[in-house]
Amino acid sequence: MTRHGTAHEDELILVDLFDRPVGHAPKLACHEQGRLHRAFSVFLVNGREVLLQRRAEGKYHSGGLWTNSCCSHPRVGEELGEAVARRLYEELGVDGCACREVGSFVYRHEFENGLVEFEYDHVFVGEWAGAVAPDPTEASAVAWVGIDEVASRLEREPDAFTCWFMTAAPMAFAAI
Repeated sequence: MTRHGTAHEDELILVDLFDRPVGHAPKLACHEQGRLHRAFSVFLVNGREVLLQRRAEGKYHSGGLWTNSCCSHPRVGEELGEAVARRLYEELGVDGCACREVGSFVYRHEFENGLVEFEYDHVFVGEWAGAVAPDPTEASAVAWVGIDEVASRLEREPDAFTCWFMTAAPMAFAAI
């Protein structure tokens, strides 16, 4: 497994509102055309702390915002669990972390740059006490933060977080 994938080669799984596959399309096209596709958000926890990442400034959207440990999309022909393991390694250097799905939701958000996130987002939680080595093209910073502090920050400064985090975080925290 390599740490650096090529995003433009990703073929994402298009789904309906019941998460049933209806086709596939390149990643950029999905976000330019606002097509509903399968995604996932992973929360690595260690006791009552969660690993947050600050998205790299160069990301195609939400650069500089805080979010969950890892998020991405499964590729065509790839199971969710396989995709979670792949992206944990590519983004954070985390290998061998067992994650479980704790829920899912659909959201749609239009960004100022014209891109649209329209995702059927599967939320995963994994226990991790090992080291992390973030890929700087993905995350400009990471931090272990107490769950209660994250909840408080979400209420005080919601604009410091990605648009999906407000829905995904309570789902993940309720399952811990």
